[in-house]
Amino acid sequence: MPTAALVVAGASLIALASAYMAQYGFNLLPCVLCLWQRVPFGLAALVAIVAVVWRPRSLHSRVVMGLCALIFLSGTTLAVFHSGVERHWWQGTSGCSAEALHGGSPEDLREQLLKTNVVRCDHIAWSFLGFSMANLNVFYSFALTMFTAAAAWFGKKGKRR
Repeated sequence: MPTAALVVAGASLIALASAYMAQYGFNLLPCVLCLWQRVPFGLAALVAIVAVVWRPRSLHSRVVMGLCALIFLSGTTLAVFHSGVERHWWQGTSGCSAEALHGGSPEDLREQLLKTNVVRCDHIAWSFLGFSMANLNVFYSFALTMFTAAAAWFGKKGKRR
């Protein structure tokens, strides 16, 4: 179980590092859904580290790995939603697109422009073999969901100390 938790923590940190590398290294600015997709990886990394520290071979560890599976399942769902928004299968959230500017003084318009999110969720900023980063996240998160669910289900119960 400690090995599975370390794999989960490492895979989560790799996903976060990749997102930050794309953002700061390649200037691919994230939309609001991209930012939301980072949250499950951060949570799963923290929870996996707890699984390692807190009785690595106990039933508690299996429960914590099950929690990681639920976290990754939510990440998979969010990535599927974002993929659908990118492919125009459905509409995104209110934060996914720019709102119309309302008249007023030039200062009001300036404030509205400064508060407007310029990165749209339905625009694919980068793709590889026709897969966007959100599409790749669907596969990655789903694989981690299955891995952590298997680790929780098939993990051996340890002896109590």
